[in-house]
Amino acid sequence: MLKTYTGSCHCKAVRFEVDLDLAAGTGRCNCSICFKTRNWSASVKPEAFRLLSSEDAQSDYQFGSNSVHNLFCKTCGVRSYGHGYIEEVGGAFVSVKVNCLDDVPAEELVAAPIQYFDGLHNNWWNKPDETRHL
Repeated sequence: MLKTYTGSCHCKAVRFEVDLDLAAGTGRCNCSICFKTRNWSASVKPEAFRLLSSEDAQSDYQFGSNSVHNLFCKTCGVRSYGHGYIEEVGGAFVSVKVNCLDDVPAEELVAAPIQYFDGLHNNWWNKPDETRHL
């Protein structure tokens, strides 16, 4: 069911709203940045996301193809969302870190399906052989 959630970084300098259906699924990846940041996210189209704070509160990190903006708070360092454009996943997207949703009940997080992606080997459409560490 589509719901509107609020979210933020740790210090609340970055705040947002997102229209999201957690029951539709979340994702975890084993690529180098997702692994190091323990990423757990859900993607939406840009029109389902509203930044409530100034973009000036964030810094942007890009690598590889520079197709994804890995944003993080300049004050506390938390990555609460990112955005990009990848044709193979439907074009423009916003990836919300579900652990940064402030008002989501724990039961909804527990029930949210998780899909795993083998980004480490650029085999995005398949599950990695091992996922227990993600």
